[in-house]
Amino acid sequence: MRGRVSEVRVRLRGVTRRRVEHTVRRTTPPAGVARRARAVRLIAAGERDAHVGPRVGMSERYVRMGGRRFLDRGISGLYDKPRPGRPPTFSPVVALHVVKMACEQPDAQGHALCQWDCAERAREMVATGVVTDIARETVRRILASHHLKPWRHHLWFSSKVPRDAAFARQGEAIADVYTRPLLPGEMVLCLDEKTTLHPRSRLCPTRPAQPQRPVRVAHEDKRGGALNLCAAFDTRTGHVYGRTAPAHVRRNSSPSWRTSTRRFLRPHTRSTA
Repeated sequence: MRGRVSEVRVRLRGVTRRRVEHTVRRTTPPAGVARRARAVRLIAAGERDAHVGPRVGMSERYVRMGGRRFLDRGISGLYDKPRPGRPPTFSPVVALHVVKMACEQPDAQGHALCQWDCAERAREMVATGVVTDIARETVRRILASHHLKPWRHHLWFSSKVPRDAAFARQGEAIADVYTRPLLPGEMVLCLDEKTTLHPRSRLCPTRPAQPQRPVRVAHEDKRGGALNLCAAFDTRTGHVYGRTAPAHVRRNSSPSWRTSTRRFLRPHTRSTA
């Protein structure tokens, strides 16, 4: 293929050559950067512009342009200059209103915490006349740029807050029961019950894994009825006592919680209070 010798004289030496070679060998560079790096390497090897273009997927004009950019700016000439992008649609005043709204309590705006999401904030800004129209994604991006996530919340309490004083007193009483020395024959249990469990068993046994075969599990199962699980945790030894009972029991014949607890603990303790 004929063509004139490139007007751009590129020489790759030392660190510059290694960086260009590294850019060519990379597996995830931008497509334009990879093409310009391959073009620069071919120009430095003495190839003509007309030969370089078809090999890297660029026209002869852009091959020369890429070579001149490399001579003027070095490795940074392989990359595009920062672009200004689309002009902002909303002024910074709108962002200030979004941040202010996110840092206020939703009760002040007449909204519940569980419903105070980006869509509701966008509608509130339109209703108050801050903007004529704004998308919820715009509100989300503004909040993300300020590292705000007002839709997330967690519970907390403090002994200095009046409404949490009763909770703090109850917590101290429970902690005292869990930590105080016990008399001989005493034990402290934490009881809980999980109702209406549905245990199921496979109709066919599960087969173990074999070379080039995964574990095989039968898709059919057999229902075992509904069960109630009652568990008691010994706060001193860490032992857990468990017992299951059928869930479908007539209300009149169902024993009280105290009676059930006595029956449950009788095999494990000498005496129960």
